[in-house]
Amino acid sequence: MSRIAAKFRQLAARHRKALVPFVTAGDPSLEATVPVMHALVRAGADVIELGVPFSDPMADGPSIQRSSERAIGRGAGLRYVLGAVAEFRQADADTPVVLMGYLNPVEMRGAEAFAQAAADAGVDGVLLVDLPPEEAGPTRAAFNAAGLDLISLAAPTTAENRLARLASESQGYLYYVSFAGVTGGVQLDVADVQRRAGDLRARATVPVLVGFGIRDAASAAALAPAADGVVVGSALVDALAGAGSAEDAAARAAAFLAPLRAALDGVA
Repeated sequence: MSRIAAKFRQLAARHRKALVPFVTAGDPSLEATVPVMHALVRAGADVIELGVPFSDPMADGPSIQRSSERAIGRGAGLRYVLGAVAEFRQADADTPVVLMGYLNPVEMRGAEAFAQAAADAGVDGVLLVDLPPEEAGPTRAAFNAAGLDLISLAAPTTAENRLARLASESQGYLYYVSFAGVTGGVQLDVADVQRRAGDLRARATVPVLVGFGIRDAASAAALAPAADGVVVGSALVDALAGAGSAEDAAARAAAFLAPLRAALDGVA
């Protein structure tokens, strides 16, 4: 059983919502990535989404775009990202790590080589925001051969036939985007998100997580009831920005995440 499947089985047995933080590898510094990952786990993270810095992150809002630019400026390429995961694995063999990014780095290396390198480093899944499900077959096959889950995205604008496909084909978990827009937005209609996510959850063969627009404990608790958990990204990236040291970044990460964990633990 994969680490992702095992984690969600444990959460379901405990009637607990998943808390999945996103951070950009290499930001706020190259030295901070691994300490921040460990701090997030200590603060209650169940899965970590690690952003692969990319020069044209079209699905991301200003906060994550800027963090990606800063990380690239420090030299945080794919080799660095996989090295950070491998270092994290030296002390944590259990927490699933999902790389979140874009298709271009996969195509540049080749899907098979990318997948094997990621699996060797200790990655459990990959979410490629610009890979349509209709074109995902060869990439999924290469990833699955290496033991990686290809995580899928669904949104309010996703057509019904594509939703049905995502519900049946998704692996690991299905990431439901709470509104049509880029990361970090605030246009949340809680009732609509709960309805749509709940419907998708009833149809999906994997857990459904809600992301985009979750900025604090209140928004996490508001959206969690209709899903299996939440993803928080831009607000955490903002909280880490400007940290003066790896220790400072780790402390900021824990301070940010702990209230969300407490709020989710109060959600049935």
